[in-house]
Amino acid sequence: MEPKTYPLTMTVNGQQVNIEVEADELLVDVLRDRLGLTGTKIGCNEGECGACTVIMDGEAVLSCLIPALRAEGRQLLTIEGLSDGQALHPLQQAFVEHGAVQCGYCIPGFVLSAKALLDRNREPNRDEIKEAIAGNLCRCTGYVKIIEAIEAVAGSEG
Repeated sequence: MEPKTYPLTMTVNGQQVNIEVEADELLVDVLRDRLGLTGTKIGCNEGECGACTVIMDGEAVLSCLIPALRAEGRQLLTIEGLSDGQALHPLQQAFVEHGAVQCGYCIPGFVLSAKALLDRNREPNRDEIKEAIAGNLCRCTGYVKIIEAIEAVAGSEG
């Protein structure tokens, strides 16, 4: 017996997507496995590490905890949609310039958490930055360079 599927329409990185999903499919799996957007990482599948962070309707969310059907009619941004295809987004460039990238696995989640923060608060202080990235874990860096990269973009036109 085939599992029952449901239509899902959402906008991902500026493109409308129409797809059939099962009721229990998670957003992270639809993004990665069905749409090929593998920049959204699977770290813990429990909402603890932040590797699966995407922006949904302007808010950073953990896509491993969200049923795909909850994205109906929503606007999603993944790391693949952040740059213009020609140049890195200023946040991505700042992460490179400040040495905030080690293995890189967690970086898409950090960058998208930072973007969601800067979209609502162009000039956050260090405590606000720390709070915005508190749900993102990194085992390689130490957070100082990540925070410095975000501070470098805060208040700029990026």
